[in-house]
Amino acid sequence: MAWKNPTPTVDLIIERDGHVVLIRRQNAPLGWALPGGFVDEGETVESAACREAMEETGLEVALTGLLHVYSDPARDPRQHTLSVVFTAVPTPGCTAEPIGADDAAESRLISVDRLREILRTDGTIDGLAFAFDHAKILGDWLVFRDTGIRPLAPVQRQG
Repeated sequence: MAWKNPTPTVDLIIERDGHVVLIRRQNAPLGWALPGGFVDEGETVESAACREAMEETGLEVALTGLLHVYSDPARDPRQHTLSVVFTAVPTPGCTAEPIGADDAAESRLISVDRLREILRTDGTIDGLAFAFDHAKILGDWLVFRDTGIRPLAPVQRQG
């Protein structure tokens, strides 16, 4: 019997000095995104998050919390995934600037104020939209950052 379960992924909102680290994806689906990727077999989601941050941005990070788990079957056009989204900061003493590596063509620091403006207006950076559901995730994170209120999963009624 073949199971058709969602594939686990991780994404990170890395905040440094009032800025957020974003990557520009090198592979389809193209767009701006949070650093992240697939969880390897035998790997915890926490380890995957730290590994993906290093692979895509060159930053060693410390996880600071769990924002939410996003599992809309349409969130990734390639397949049904679920993403465990962590908040993180560069580890103490890490002064490196983020650089795009692995499947990230570019990595960029965007100020939180600029991010608010982007999400409030056309939702693009240099004319390129966010990939996946990352604009929604960042919007949820801004609410959490401002209020301490985490996103809630929609209540689904049975029957």
